[in-house]
Amino acid sequence: MLKPFLKKIKMRCAIYLDKILYSLNLKNFAREPVIFISEKNDWAIKYVGQNIMDSVNKSNSGFMKITTLPKYYQNKVIHFGSQYMWVDWWKILPKNNNYVVSFFHGKKEDGKEVEKHINKFIESVSSLKKIIVSSTILKKRLLLWGVPPNKVCLIPIGVNNNHFKPISALKKKLVRKDYGITKTSIVIGSFQKDGVGWQNGNTPKMIKGPDIFIKVLEILKQKGYEVTVLLTGPARGYIKKELEKINVKYKHKYYKNHNDLLNCYHALDFYLITSREEGGPMGLMEAMASGIPVISTPVGMAVDLIKNNLSGKISCNFDHKKLAKLIISLIEDKKLKQRIIKNALLAVDHVKWAKVGDKHYKYIYLPLVNKY
Repeated sequence: MLKPFLKKIKMRCAIYLDKILYSLNLKNFAREPVIFISEKNDWAIKYVGQNIMDSVNKSNSGFMKITTLPKYYQNKVIHFGSQYMWVDWWKILPKNNNYVVSFFHGKKEDGKEVEKHINKFIESVSSLKKIIVSSTILKKRLLLWGVPPNKVCLIPIGVNNNHFKPISALKKKLVRKDYGITKTSIVIGSFQKDGVGWQNGNTPKMIKGPDIFIKVLEILKQKGYEVTVLLTGPARGYIKKELEKINVKYKHKYYKNHNDLLNCYHALDFYLITSREEGGPMGLMEAMASGIPVISTPVGMAVDLIKNNLSGKISCNFDHKKLAKLIISLIEDKKLKQRIIKNALLAVDHVKWAKVGDKHYKYIYLPLVNKY
C-alpha cells in the first residue's frame, strides 16, 4: 500500500515543481506541439512511440518528441503510449492540453486488477480527445463499454518492413548454423515476454498463454516431430523449465536492441502466438514481414491481418489441440506454407510504420494541433 502512495506523491511533486518553474520562466519546455509519453522500460510501448515519432518527424521536422514523464506542458497534444500510465497521471495534469491515449489490450475478464483499472480508465474518458486502438476487437470492446464512437480511432501497430524482410534459403541455413540448430529441426519462435516481472519470470503471465504454448509443443513432440523452440525477451523462466520437462530443445537469445531480433526471425520455420489477450503483438507483424508463417489464437491484430490458409493460420479458440493441428498442416503442406508467406507479405505492407505514422499525423495529431 505504501509504494502506490509514495508514487502518487512523487508524481504530484514533479508536476507542481514544473508548474512553479514554468511560471518563473526558469524551465525550457518542449517546442514540439505533440509529446509522446513512453514507459521507461525498453520494450513495446517505447518502441511504438519511437517509430511513430520518427515517421511523423521525417515529413514534419520538429513536430513531435518522446519523453518518459509528463511535464507542466501548456497547449500541447499529449499522447500517452499506455492506458496504464494515463490512469496514473490524468487527475493531476493541466487541463489545457489535448490528451490522447493508446489502449492496446485489456478486458474485465482478465482479473480483478485489470477490471479495476478498466473502470478507472472509463472514468477518465471525458478528459480524452482520442483513444487509439490497434484492432477491431478492441474497438468493439470500447464501444460496448460506452466510450463515444467519435473518440475511438483504429490505427494498427506498425512494422519496419525495410528491416524485417525475408532472406534467401542459403542465408537462412547460415543463421541457423550460427545458432547451433540442426538441419532437420523444425524451429518455432516465441519472442514475447510471458513471465511476471522483469527478472527470471518463473511465474507465468497466463494472459500470454505460455501454458497453451507448452501443450502445443508437447503434442508435436508426441507426434514425433523434431522441434527446437527459439525464445527471445526477458522473463522466460517458466516456459524454459516447462520445455525441459517435456524434453523439447530450446535456444534463448535476449537482445536489448529490438532490431537485433532480425536474425532470430530468419532462423524460424514458424511463429506461434498462444496469447489469451493481445494488442498486436509486434511479433505477428515482424514474423509476417520476415517471411515466417504465423499460427495464432484469435487475439489482437491477428484477427485483422490473418486470413486462414491465405496469410496465416488462426484458431477459432484457445484449444492447444487445434493449434497443434494448424502447425502440422503447414509442416506437411509446403505449397500452402509458401502461399501463406507470399500473401502475408502483401497483408503486412498495409501496416508499415510510414503508413501508420501518417495516420497518427493526419487523423489524430494535426486536427488537435490545429485547434490551438
